[in-house]
Amino acid sequence: MSTSGTGTAGTSGFKPALWTPGDWNALFGFGTNILVNMLVLTGLLRFVLKMPDSLVFGRILPALGLMMCLSTVYYAYLAYRLAQKTGRNDVCALPSGVSVPHMFIVTFVIMLPITLKTGDPVKGWSAGLVWVFFQSFILMIGGFIAPYIRKITPRAALLGTLAGVSVTFISMRPALEMYMTPQIGLVCFAIILVSWFGGVKYPRGIPAGLVAIAAGMLIAWGSNLFGFGLGGLSLKGLSDAFANFGFSVPLPAFGQVFSGFEFLGIILVTAIPFGIYDLVEAMDNVESAEAAGDEYPTTRVLTADGVVSLIGCLMGNPFINAVYIGHPGWKAMGGRIGYSAATGLMVVLLSWFGIISVLLALVPVVAISPILLYIGMLIGAQAFQTAPIKHAPAIVLALTPHLAAWAKLQIDTMLGSTITAAQTVGGLAADKVDAVKMAAISALPQQGVLYRGLEVIGGGSILAGLVLGAIGVFVIERDFLKASAFAMAGAVMTYFGFMHGEAVGIGGGLGVTPGVALAYAVMAAGLFALAKTGASVAYRAPPEVAAAAPAE
Repeated sequence: MSTSGTGTAGTSGFKPALWTPGDWNALFGFGTNILVNMLVLTGLLRFVLKMPDSLVFGRILPALGLMMCLSTVYYAYLAYRLAQKTGRNDVCALPSGVSVPHMFIVTFVIMLPITLKTGDPVKGWSAGLVWVFFQSFILMIGGFIAPYIRKITPRAALLGTLAGVSVTFISMRPALEMYMTPQIGLVCFAIILVSWFGGVKYPRGIPAGLVAIAAGMLIAWGSNLFGFGLGGLSLKGLSDAFANFGFSVPLPAFGQVFSGFEFLGIILVTAIPFGIYDLVEAMDNVESAEAAGDEYPTTRVLTADGVVSLIGCLMGNPFINAVYIGHPGWKAMGGRIGYSAATGLMVVLLSWFGIISVLLALVPVVAISPILLYIGMLIGAQAFQTAPIKHAPAIVLALTPHLAAWAKLQIDTMLGSTITAAQTVGGLAADKVDAVKMAAISALPQQGVLYRGLEVIGGGSILAGLVLGAIGVFVIERDFLKASAFAMAGAVMTYFGFMHGEAVGIGGGLGVTPGVALAYAVMAAGLFALAKTGASVAYRAPPEVAAAAPAE
């Protein structure tokens, strides 16, 4: 492994720097990323689940803060040990926090239906705790399997499916928010872009993230003087936010966890497949960090995610912890060890003292969006930059399930909103809702929208992207036996609904999407046959490759 900094690799006496100037940049960048997630999470609890503020600010957020502090401090410790072992001062700690996709899944798939069914948000909270309880053990057990998966899966597949997440679920929302309020969004984006990509330094070394947030606040509050109201901030909202000031520490919630077992049947249907999703995502992020020069032990990372999630769950937090996408981004802006631990301490202050609601009323979210877009840009680019150029088609193949999943989510959200509006304005009868929704979906192909295709290819997108990317890489390398093995794995996972399906099961004995599972099996058989006869198959370059080849 290469060395840098002031130490000598493997020198036991080497003491890594706990804080560097670049940690300020990463702290404001990563800290604002965490802040956005906490603000969104708080909004989901208060306005979607209708949970009382005493539960949100008195129980859930303090437990969340404890979990995230344990996680970020532990990953700072892992980074310190890696820096000490290698004699390098450029080691960057893995970023971690609440898993953003699962934040929405546990809210809308678990807690909201149970809250609506029982009329009791506390029961919805208990169900969310049980969901995390099972997810935690899946992560801990999976930590011992993940190193083998990483060993047999090509980097283009691991980073390609991660790039799909970054392009769709990380980058698109902040990009859209920026253009909805361009007076703030594009200005803040330019401030970040010229610094973190262009290398421009601001006076007195002020971090670009802080400059962007300050500029966004100045524009937002200044616009109120002229009646424009950019950013949606107001003095009334700010004064109301101070009502949630106070001090709350996390308290054990064992009773709430075990009372939620009455909903076990509903919970396991999603806990198992999304536990596997977490496993693959964390594995991808560890691979991403290694590609950026920092090699962390996969088993310890996944086990840590499971343990801290379990602790948070037992203290009342219904959201799972995860290693975040974005390590290369924070490293590129100068983040090392200190930014991670400092973020954990910041989260404790925000969550235990009820400061979240004040920040929600003080800082326009659109000023933070460019930071998230920057991270998405880096991760999307990393897949192409660190994998062999000839694997680029496989990376694009790995992207496609995520594009489908994102598009389907937009359609589903629009349909749900339209039906709700029709019920409110037009008096749509409750017994007609499903029929109207099915009629709308059936009409989409006539408008060129292949909803069923989006549904199938986008189901279990992170697994689907990994499998398709791996098949693509091994076909490019003419290793047809390994390509066949991944195709067969795709057939099995598709049969049980872990990919290309909306539910886990066996679909009445024929599989969740039997046609797709069969197609993968046929593909596996064909590739296996090709592997057995491959020695006699003459390689013929595609026309475009042959045309581009230099003349001898």
